[in-house]
Amino acid sequence: MDSSSYDDMTDDEKRHDELTRAPKSTEEDAAPRITTEKTASGATRIDVAGSAKVRPGGGSAGTNGSEGTKG
Repeated sequence: MDSSSYDDMTDDEKRHDELTRAPKSTEEDAAPRITTEKTASGATRIDVAGSAKVRPGGGSAGTNGSEGTKG
């Protein structure tokens, strides 16, 4: 892909291209992982999409993401 056609792509198109470029990648790899929403106060709320395959804080119950740290 030449740089002029890449420059003409939207951010969403660039993201999709990057996430599906690998030999074994699928369309599912480019699925959105977050959702955004403007609140009444004007702030932007960011949530993990319900369809996201990987979610923060995964693991077994009681895991808080601090394994291997001493406290």
